[in-house]
Amino acid sequence: MIDDLYSARILTLAANLPHAGRLPAPEGTGERVAKLCGSRATVDVVLDDRGRIAAFAQDVKACALGQAAAGVLGQHVVGASLSEIADARDAMIGMLKSGGEGPSGRFEDLRLLKQVADYPARHASTLVSLEATLEAVNAALTARTRLAGAA
Repeated sequence: MIDDLYSARILTLAANLPHAGRLPAPEGTGERVAKLCGSRATVDVVLDDRGRIAAFAQDVKACALGQAAAGVLGQHVVGASLSEIADARDAMIGMLKSGGEGPSGRFEDLRLLKQVADYPARHASTLVSLEATLEAVNAALTARTRLAGAA
């Protein structure tokens, strides 16, 4: 039953979104929308000198599952590299679509959403924050490359 998805832990994560809002001067911004349900995430990032997330903010308008995924992301994303975020996204897709175990390491708490695999209509909302974060980091890295080329 879908009510089983909304455990106390999921609802707590959804209600306590770390790094909510927008950054005043982001290096990169990403936005994703889940077309089926309209869940939306806008993410701003600033990277450190190694290309890892130094500052992060997210504006998420999603169902409880999308908010919970964004909550986990917000708890662990500062210090993460592009590859760590991409690996977490890929592991989430594997968990949701093909029975994978889900992310490990820094983003292992996303496994709390494993039951979402049984509800394909909820998959996209659970991924919007990860996808927007990847887009934001890629935008920041692209901007840095352009600036370095212009120097």
